[in-house]
Amino acid sequence: MREKFHNVRETAIEKAVLVGVVTKGQDDNLLKEYLDELAFLAETAGVMAIERFTQKLEYPNPKTFVGKGKMEEILAYVQHNEIDVVIFDDELSPSQLRNIERTLEVKILDRSNLILDIFATRAQTAHARTQVELAQYQYLLPRLTRLWTHLDRQKGGGVGMRGPGETQIETDKRIITQKISLLKTKLKEIDKQKATQRKQRIQLVRVSLVGYTNVGKSTLMNMLSKSEVFAENKLFATLDTTIRKVVIENLPFLLTDTVGFIRKLPHHLIESFKSTLDEVKDSDVLVHVVDVSHSNFEDQIQVVNETLAELQALDKPTIMVFNKIDAFTYDKKDEDDLTPETRENYSLEDLKKMWMSKSNLPTVYISATNKLNVEELKSVLYEEIKSVHLRMYPHQLLY
Repeated sequence: MREKFHNVRETAIEKAVLVGVVTKGQDDNLLKEYLDELAFLAETAGVMAIERFTQKLEYPNPKTFVGKGKMEEILAYVQHNEIDVVIFDDELSPSQLRNIERTLEVKILDRSNLILDIFATRAQTAHARTQVELAQYQYLLPRLTRLWTHLDRQKGGGVGMRGPGETQIETDKRIITQKISLLKTKLKEIDKQKATQRKQRIQLVRVSLVGYTNVGKSTLMNMLSKSEVFAENKLFATLDTTIRKVVIENLPFLLTDTVGFIRKLPHHLIESFKSTLDEVKDSDVLVHVVDVSHSNFEDQIQVVNETLAELQALDKPTIMVFNKIDAFTYDKKDEDDLTPETRENYSLEDLKKMWMSKSNLPTVYISATNKLNVEELKSVLYEEIKSVHLRMYPHQLLY
């Protein structure tokens, strides 16, 4: 099956094709959502996705990710439409990457590489740049051999063609291994400095905004702290941790904006950003921000919870903040429509009742952009932070 993608940026430079596989346990709707997100990632990186190719397989082809027939279909489209890059929705193995490049003869990216590229452009501080550089080298190391495939294309072989490529690869591997070691050492030093800074902070409750990427955390941060943290409608607008002192009524606390999570987040990035995510681990209260207007926000909640569990931070006191209620839409069924209701038929009030019936967490529905229900959010925040503050500092009085 093949599906066109029309929501593109006219200012994008490179033209791309997206490729995804429907594996066992998935359905077409889930794959569409994954590719929608991949298209958004591509747009964030400045690439125009003009076509999608999908295939139903029990598992991705170990050699070329998709089957031979689908690969030939992609090749014909790439050649006929002067495509610059083909982006795959999962991480490709070194051999898959090499085989696909040989077949298509254009630039090949997988989801991990695309995310790494976005992180590289978004990193502003030396700390974030070091983290991204480490993740890039860790991704590159097992894939070095594909950089030398031009030697395979030289005709004749024989004298003068035995050994140099392999020797150069080993040299490059040693150089990159040394760089990885140096970057890890550098990050350890930064981690120590960050840990010391956290210990030296004044005795205030620490609150972290967490959530899927592009759910409005930075906008919420700006609203609560009255600051100007960079925020835009793109994935990973915030990489560097931002901390502000906020006061609600008589209660001061530290509010942290953190990098957004995403499904299939490259393992190297999680490892590299552990020091940044330590702000989450060391927080006293989490504010889990959710884009309630997203068609599958429940899946995004699950992704965030899985990442928090990996950080050993899932059991912290948490406030659920369902943001973007101003953008929420649904398809109201006609009274004579007897077909079963789906997620798209639920109103915001329906979702509120459903969510509140299965969760014992404090829950607020807001619009950070339009400042809807802000006072309710502040009230819930105040009560939660006050409770934590009195447990942590029982001898301090709040006036």
